[in-house]
Amino acid sequence: MVIKNADIVLENEVWQKSCLRISNDRITEIGATVSLNKGEDIYDAQGAYVCPGFIDLHTHGCGGADFMDGSTSDIITAASAHARHGSTTILPTTVICKRENLDLFIENMKRLRDEGILDGKDEDGRIISKMPGIHFEGPFISPFQVGALNKNYIELPTRKRYMEIYDKCDGLMKRYSLAPEIDGAQDMIRELSSRGVLISAAHTSATYDDISKAYDNGLMMLTHFYSAMSSISRKEGFRILGVIECGYLMDDLYVEIIADGKHLPENLLHLIFKCKNHNRITACSDSMRGAGMPDGLSVIGPRSDGIACIIEDGVAKVMDKSCFAGSIATGDVLARTLINIVGLSLPEMSRILSLQPANLIGMGNEIGSICVGKKADLVILDKEMNVIDVFINGKRLEMEV
Repeated sequence: MVIKNADIVLENEVWQKSCLRISNDRITEIGATVSLNKGEDIYDAQGAYVCPGFIDLHTHGCGGADFMDGSTSDIITAASAHARHGSTTILPTTVICKRENLDLFIENMKRLRDEGILDGKDEDGRIISKMPGIHFEGPFISPFQVGALNKNYIELPTRKRYMEIYDKCDGLMKRYSLAPEIDGAQDMIRELSSRGVLISAAHTSATYDDISKAYDNGLMMLTHFYSAMSSISRKEGFRILGVIECGYLMDDLYVEIIADGKHLPENLLHLIFKCKNHNRITACSDSMRGAGMPDGLSVIGPRSDGIACIIEDGVAKVMDKSCFAGSIATGDVLARTLINIVGLSLPEMSRILSLQPANLIGMGNEIGSICVGKKADLVILDKEMNVIDVFINGKRLEMEV
């Protein structure tokens, strides 16, 4: 297939009125023009943007389903909904829950992997987001930074427990978010990072010293920057820096922002992008099941044992409205926030939503940018950043009317 009349968003520039060839599942040619093969399919982009598919490393659900609801069909439903909004690769993310719920989710993910479904196509051949692994959020967090998670299932990270989870995953553990200051966490960070797992600090009351030690042990990222993390405090009158300050001071530490325009207000987004190297910022949805769904009552986490919440004002809130309960954002919402509110260029937006997340999970050679030889995971956007079409592994997603 050849995509023509496209404004192609590359890593550092936009090629206007250009062409792109897809052969099988790969990008094989990019240029102002390409010669057509006899009988080759042509897709006329009509001046729309062609971007690399969005990569969401932190999502709990979408389209009315949570990844932990208990069946493989729930996982497929959420992945299908994300795909329609431009996210071609996602990491299904856990919440703190009963051990049996976590075990069931892991088994469901392994079953889907064995059936080839995690690579972007369901059992009926329909295109869905690719799911190369799992992001675990908890249960090893601070009881003082719980947010909308269920504090009844918080645990301390013993080696027996976290290696039990690691072994059950059979290679699917891609990312782990935990509180570095709790007993046993530093050993866990050192162990799992040495095995190639991306380690993030989350739901944490850590100090600068805790984060510095964790960074030396392999910590690379701060999960949902500003949400459920410590800032400057005092001890005997002396100020102690918290996790937020570490995000600014430690140049190589990545910060992950929920770019829904709600968790971080406009002025705070501008502060982050003014003070932090853009190459160390990634955006996620942190979406719950209400993403892409109408307002009203909902549940964050497993439907059988989750936390009740309400969707209103463009975000999910716990029932007493004391804090947010995850976002209802999708990939296209993140893109519009970065372009329209933050004011980024198209290549910058693309790096933050695609290339930098791909690099963090060790997949930057395969996905994350439009480049000859990479997978043809693409999202076609109009000038208002609305999704027109999506390609995953070179196959066009059938969009719902």
